[in-house]
Amino acid sequence: MNWIKTLLNSRILTLAIKEFQQILRSKETLIMLIIPPTVQMLLYGSALNPDVHYLKLGIVDYANTYETRELVSALTENKVFIAEKYTLNTQELGEQVRRGKITAGLVIPPEFKRNLSEGKPAEVQVLVDAVDANTAGIAQGYMNQIINQFSQRLSPNQAPALISPQTIFLYNPGLVSSWFFVPGVLGLVLTLISSLVSSVTVVREKDIGTLEQLLMTPAEAWEILLAKIVPLFVLLIGDIILALSLARLVFRVPFRGNLVLFLVLSGLYLFVGIGIGIMLATVCRTQQQVVLTSFFINLPMIQLSGAISPIEGMPVVFQYLSLLNPLRHYIAIVRGILLKGVGLEVLWFHAIALLFFAVLLLSISVNNFRRQLS
Repeated sequence: MNWIKTLLNSRILTLAIKEFQQILRSKETLIMLIIPPTVQMLLYGSALNPDVHYLKLGIVDYANTYETRELVSALTENKVFIAEKYTLNTQELGEQVRRGKITAGLVIPPEFKRNLSEGKPAEVQVLVDAVDANTAGIAQGYMNQIINQFSQRLSPNQAPALISPQTIFLYNPGLVSSWFFVPGVLGLVLTLISSLVSSVTVVREKDIGTLEQLLMTPAEAWEILLAKIVPLFVLLIGDIILALSLARLVFRVPFRGNLVLFLVLSGLYLFVGIGIGIMLATVCRTQQQVVLTSFFINLPMIQLSGAISPIEGMPVVFQYLSLLNPLRHYIAIVRGILLKGVGLEVLWFHAIALLFFAVLLLSISVNNFRRQLS
């Protein structure tokens, strides 16, 4: 009980209460803590989606039979393709693709029905607008898969394959892309908010002169800094809960792991973000400089983290460089806990990495802050 009395009578608690009151009086800080995380989670979680839907499909049906109409129905029933336009000839279809009116074109030859009846291959021609190479590749994959399934449905016993693979998708059986992107966006949002809010809070005190007033108090430099970190940490934990709630309620991302472990490791990453923010505040003089300088740190962190694109798709050099990125380790933790339900027995390496980065960045920030105060 003595340590509780000591804490209640300490300068740190007094300074921390003062910081809480100052933050709560600042409408700009409260807005930064609530509005950007919400908007970014909803916007990035919805926009960063590799799936394609509603591709405009042009059709030339020279056969005009029941089977060809069933094929078109198979292509459009899952909303990947939308039958945008029926044309009379291939030349007109090609012109529609060239003008960007449609994304893909399907040409069904007049002998389509006869070849099916005789057991011969019934070929169709597919035209794809490949200006957007990523969309073109995905459209081709969808087209081939749907046509193959339709072919199997028409002739299930035709030339059976010797090997029939049975694929089982683990952790994301529905292949929902938001389950991959939203945990990455959660790490992205925490990085931006924790670094910017902490740096702007410290720089604002420089601007209005209250930092000099703190120097006149009997508090030590580390006490002043700790009193600034604690309120920010508590408020940013609220941001974590807000982002997690949006991930669960809006994007239906599962939570299969331990909530306490998730909050503890997320809190550890918050110290990383706060350390980056305070370090920025010690080298920048104005809030504008802080925001501009943060882009040179946050953007490379985001790009090398695996939040947007898989790390395995990066060049080997960047894959190794990403090990020096704390955001990569945090995103691995978030996906491991949310999607796989794993614990420290799997995530210990990433947890140790976050601890190392937190201690390193906070140590640098404290030294710079103490030097600045002196």
